[in-house]
Amino acid sequence: MTTSSPAARERGAIYVTAADRKLLLALLEGRRLYGREDRRTLEALEEELDRAVVVDTADVPPDVVTVGSRVHLVDRDSGEELLFTVVFPSRANADDGRISVLAPLGTAVLGYRAGDLIEWDVPGGRRRLRVLRVVYQPESAARTTMMQAAQDVAPQASTRK
Repeated sequence: MTTSSPAARERGAIYVTAADRKLLLALLEGRRLYGREDRRTLEALEEELDRAVVVDTADVPPDVVTVGSRVHLVDRDSGEELLFTVVFPSRANADDGRISVLAPLGTAVLGYRAGDLIEWDVPGGRRRLRVLRVVYQPESAARTTMMQAAQDVAPQASTRK
């Protein structure tokens, strides 16, 4: 586990997988050249990536919001609960609960853990959110699948002689 920025711990560490970081930096570079996103949004995501603790995919805690995670939040001011999946822009569809990582809310939650408090500026003003839980995280799901497959293979291997 390495820290991308010395200020990461001072401002409350967030986590990002090395694989997500690589893809997100490439996305940012492409969007700067050809995209129509608001520059402030791109800069905000880049700042988050700069301060993130970068971990291997296998080492990301299961309660961290990664790209592909389904997250359950509560707005600390209104009490409104939100449930959505953080996705790359090409998969975004708000009607289906898929929010782009380049949208202010998608950028805001990336790297935070269950229980964390987030304050983030969005077009409607400042949002104060709490991550209630990470309902699904692709990295954790992949580890579970691999462990189950290993358990399925282990009894077969021990019966062979």
